[in-house]
Amino acid sequence: MSLAESVLVVCSMCRRRCGCGLQLTPLYLLLLALLLLLLLSAHTQPGSGRHIPRGSRQHGQFPPQHSALELIPSDSFSEDQFIAATARAARPRSRRRVYRLLRAARRTQDPREGSKPVQLKPAPPESQLERQGLEKRGFNEVVSERISLHRRPPEVRHPLCLQQEYSQNLPTASIIICFHNEAWSTLLRTVNSVMDTAPKKFLKEIILVDDLSDQGHLKAALSEYISKLDGVKLIRSNKRLGVIGGRMLGAARAIGDVLIFMDSHCECHNGWLEPLLDRIANDRTRIVSPVIDVIDWKTFQYYHSVDLQRGVFNWNLDFHWEPIPEYEQKWRKSPTSPIQSPVVSGGVLGINRNYFQNIGAYDPAMVMWGTENVELSLRVWLCGGSLEVVPCSRVGHVYRNHLYSLPDEEIVVKNKIRVAEVWLDSFKEIFYMRDTPAYLLRKTEVPDCMERMQLRKRLSCKNFHWFLTNVYPELSMPEDKSRHSGVARQRFLLHNIGTGYCAGYQTKWSTGGHPVALAPCSGNGNQSGEIIHVSTGKCIEAIKNGTSKDLFLRPCNKYTTQQLWRLETVTVMNKR
Repeated sequence: MSLAESVLVVCSMCRRRCGCGLQLTPLYLLLLALLLLLLLSAHTQPGSGRHIPRGSRQHGQFPPQHSALELIPSDSFSEDQFIAATARAARPRSRRRVYRLLRAARRTQDPREGSKPVQLKPAPPESQLERQGLEKRGFNEVVSERISLHRRPPEVRHPLCLQQEYSQNLPTASIIICFHNEAWSTLLRTVNSVMDTAPKKFLKEIILVDDLSDQGHLKAALSEYISKLDGVKLIRSNKRLGVIGGRMLGAARAIGDVLIFMDSHCECHNGWLEPLLDRIANDRTRIVSPVIDVIDWKTFQYYHSVDLQRGVFNWNLDFHWEPIPEYEQKWRKSPTSPIQSPVVSGGVLGINRNYFQNIGAYDPAMVMWGTENVELSLRVWLCGGSLEVVPCSRVGHVYRNHLYSLPDEEIVVKNKIRVAEVWLDSFKEIFYMRDTPAYLLRKTEVPDCMERMQLRKRLSCKNFHWFLTNVYPELSMPEDKSRHSGVARQRFLLHNIGTGYCAGYQTKWSTGGHPVALAPCSGNGNQSGEIIHVSTGKCIEAIKNGTSKDLFLRPCNKYTTQQLWRLETVTVMNKR
């Protein structure tokens, strides 16, 4: 019997008992109320509903395509067999109102009956949720959840790009997205962005590689969501692989002609895929990259790159972007012409699947992630291939805030050492001179690079001097080449007037840390002023809080001494 029918039966009984024209006595009113409460409780027994993982509720976005989730059989995703994850169907508005009334009735019961008031925990303030998301993800997850999973970035391509026509016989692509504990909104926005912008004719598959995520929303709920998407596969690793291992796992399962490796927090433009496939179709030894625009980690506003840049690295083997040199600008025939790049970013890149395997894929001895894009780029250039940034292809990328925990620095340093030992030849001494942690670690632990050295010989690769001469001559040779030269040289220190410390690098083996930190310094100052970050117009400010000393971008304030810096010159004599 339904709830409505039960109420009608009770009312008819009361009418027969009391008469239609008589008033109900307080006793009958009390009995009627108790009976209604019992009927309500019978309809709301525990276990009648299903529970959506807390991390998966996305302000009405979960699930985006259907209002209720039905659990798929447990044997269809064996990785979840030790994790209890269920989904609750969306309740009608009237049922939620009944629940609120029932909780209110329970709170007003007589305490002498032994019942206790129900204590409802208030939702954490939005600022706290933003702080939690920043610590866990490296970006403002609260804002990300408010954005549609099908957002389209603004059209920022050059007008000539819109006139480009591509062959209908382009190779097919497998998009490989590796993730570990990625936010629901950014992961699925990446997937939907690819599906909404890539032509089905060229999109062979999307492969999601779950790198041993342990958060509930990436278990049963994700399996259910992906099962409803055509052409999307979900692979779950049973051990932690990192970006390098996860991408290699996805590449081993891929069947497309071209592999597109993409981070799990990206948004694609219309027409981003065809220019990449076209360049690889013309030369299978090319690695190609789109122009990678910035999605602000705090506001998720999309910022497009106005001036085209190329990827490079310094003698510390750290990747960064720089403007296109003048000779490269003269060589390009059109604003849509590809840009030769010494290095490609690891965020998004495309490569022929067979060529990727033949050239040695990623170095399997490199751990987690860090410098793998530099290693692959050097190997391709030195072993007969080339690298390009394609201006008519654009993809937005969320660059995480510096508070996000990165891999242990020692892992990154070990990866750098492998790159230096295999590919830099005698120039590796410059790297060790510049990177003190690598220099010290190399003295205690010698990596086994025999397999990669044999690969280099088998591929008949050129030496690093050729790379410096023909690919990246702008990588200037440092003056202090020898650690034990015994010559005097000058070094420049940035001295912060407000704190009395200097900007410098500090090694933090167990944390990601900050590339620049404050440390004691000495010397005679000869210049002072503000250091302004050009793209934001803000000033670099030194913050000293107890034992913590960091640098932040703050609005410029001429009255704040912590934004005043002095350039100091110190003469250093090397030991023989």
